[in-house]
Amino acid sequence: MRHTVCFDYTPHLSGARISLRPLRALDFERVHAAASDPLIWSQHPFPLRYRRDVFESGFWTSAINGEGALIITENATGEVIGSSRFYDWNPAAGEVAIGYTFLARRFWGGDTNRELKHLMLRHAFRWARRVWFHVGPDNIRSRKALEKLGATPAHEETVTIDGVPYVHVCYWLDAPP
Repeated sequence: MRHTVCFDYTPHLSGARISLRPLRALDFERVHAAASDPLIWSQHPFPLRYRRDVFESGFWTSAINGEGALIITENATGEVIGSSRFYDWNPAAGEVAIGYTFLARRFWGGDTNRELKHLMLRHAFRWARRVWFHVGPDNIRSRKALEKLGATPAHEETVTIDGVPYVHVCYWLDAPP
């Protein structure tokens, strides 16, 4: 049912290639291993996130202390290949955001990212009319992936993440009719 007051931040989602489940504190080593490739973060506003100290103090702390952080595993191997989150649920507007997403490089640009977004969107649209995505302006790879999904760029905002202000581009995608 759409537009209820409560959004389910802790789904277990499964597709043909990947599964998502709520992130737990004991997942740190496996998630960091997936995030430790510098190229994952090269277009990101925080390009040093591959480093353990930067990853743990910023990305991980906010993920484990907030709602909606999910771990992504490859079904065939059980390997942790990334993470994503639901956040900023606004029940009055029927809107939620999906973001803080990263995938191991071998899963870029193909069916895995598409499946990830479809699983998360299908879940989000059970409650939301609109999903927002926030992307660094120089993150061309993520911006192109969102545009392939049909997301529309709306505006830019300055936000503070990990104590640092930066600009991000806001994209939106409406629920199918």
